[in-house]
Amino acid sequence: MTRRAILAMMAWILLLTSFPMAAQRREQPQNNNNNRSRAQELANRALRRWIDEDVAYIITNEERTAFNRLQTDEEREQFIENFWLRRDPTPDSIENEFREDHYGRIAYANERYASGIPGWKSDRGRIYIIHGEPAEIESHPSGGTYQRPIEEGGGTTSTFPFETWRYRFIEGIGTNVIFEFVDPTMTGEYRFTIDPSEKDALLHVPGAGLTDYEAYNGVDKSERLNRDSATLGNGLATGRMNQFDRLQLLADAFRPPAIKFKDLESIVTTNLSFNLLPFNFRTDFVRVTDETILTPVTILLQNKDLAFQEQEGIHRATVNVYGRITGINGRVAQAFEDTIAQDVPTALFKSTLETASIYQKIVPLRPGLYKIDLVVKDTHSGNVGTINQRLAVPRYPDEKLSISSVILADLIEDLPPRQVATGSWILGGMKVRPNVKDEFRRNANLKVWFQVYNLKVDEQSHKPSATLEMLITRNGQEVKKIVEDSNELSGAAQQMTLTKSLPLADFEPGEYSLQVKVTDNLSKEIISSNEKFAVR
Repeated sequence: MTRRAILAMMAWILLLTSFPMAAQRREQPQNNNNNRSRAQELANRALRRWIDEDVAYIITNEERTAFNRLQTDEEREQFIENFWLRRDPTPDSIENEFREDHYGRIAYANERYASGIPGWKSDRGRIYIIHGEPAEIESHPSGGTYQRPIEEGGGTTSTFPFETWRYRFIEGIGTNVIFEFVDPTMTGEYRFTIDPSEKDALLHVPGAGLTDYEAYNGVDKSERLNRDSATLGNGLATGRMNQFDRLQLLADAFRPPAIKFKDLESIVTTNLSFNLLPFNFRTDFVRVTDETILTPVTILLQNKDLAFQEQEGIHRATVNVYGRITGINGRVAQAFEDTIAQDVPTALFKSTLETASIYQKIVPLRPGLYKIDLVVKDTHSGNVGTINQRLAVPRYPDEKLSISSVILADLIEDLPPRQVATGSWILGGMKVRPNVKDEFRRNANLKVWFQVYNLKVDEQSHKPSATLEMLITRNGQEVKKIVEDSNELSGAAQQMTLTKSLPLADFEPGEYSLQVKVTDNLSKEIISSNEKFAVR
């Protein structure tokens, strides 16, 4: 082959190989642009879901319209910040009680009112989120024989499961407000109703379940309904409310609460420089909605590190607590301040020094990356302790099996049904006090709390089918294993709260590992979480 032929062949090969490289160079910017567009789209979607989930029931039409007109994420984030500031009942304080109470109500609704749908989406959940805890609840969870009151026409019938909620006063509605919820499908999904006959299981059974009026006057109960099967007729009395009043109640019940406060701004700054007061802390994560995660921040101080002052037989220590959580953009997402006080009689003072003081603040956060700053200051000694570290709030994707933080606790107990489910230690319908250091004595119980989200629900039974496994190991060797089926657990639903209490008397002192695994038998998904604890 001649020299010229060799050079021509090399040029041809170089030309052929250059085409893929050029194409790759052309595609790379396009791919980068696509990735940026995709990330931007996801961010926009996440912010828009805030309006459809987090505040769906409390945002006004004017605010919703304004939010939908926003063009950038920065504008939306500023809107969200101002949204809560407008509702802050104590603008001069660092906390926003309205926001904290709102997310506490959502968590409570998810815990108490879930059926085939999340609790916050149910009618009972919606009313609870808007109006809070009713003064009285009359519950008929099994339905059955029911003696109608005079205002419903009297007479005896059989009902579906139903509940009646009474509020002493609701601003914009009035006093002695009564809401009724009925479960006509017997699946646990109670629906709001303004028709007292909707709970009547014998409504369409001829001659059965008549009101006093119908029985005495020989009136067919079909006359209760108009052609739309919606309006009360002569068969049922309506008490103090006519049909138009009931329609007005329906409109008022789901109206967002009025905004009492104007736009406000507050700037909180602090210098974090001292570290003379040691303390431990932990953060946990509990899903409320797709875009909001309840984040309990728990702080533990050893009493021996505090400066007690004695006065009239009482030893007192006081610690001021300040917390600030900021996003990666530098904007403050949450801030709080509080005081921990210990009052101890002289007779108990020495034993108290061997124990600890614990504090908790539960804050709602959106999934994402944050920085958390914590400061504790002993007011008597002036000693200050600080912590500054990264805080990654997880996202619990919709329709994907997921699990909350697994909390190893000193105390887990059910709340009384009438107790307002907000405040420190309150997660849904339970009081949960974490063991901050994950250290337990042999004479105590290891208490475990966690939630499982997005379990698939059977179309027939409206219940999930899941298997729970808890495995405790030491040095890789199995110590204890527990396996349970969701059928054995009470309150099985798409979201489940699971608790366990294990005596530690048979556990030798040392370090242990706990694995929690949940298998969704319908979707075949598996989720697990691993924790460590010590027995002393």
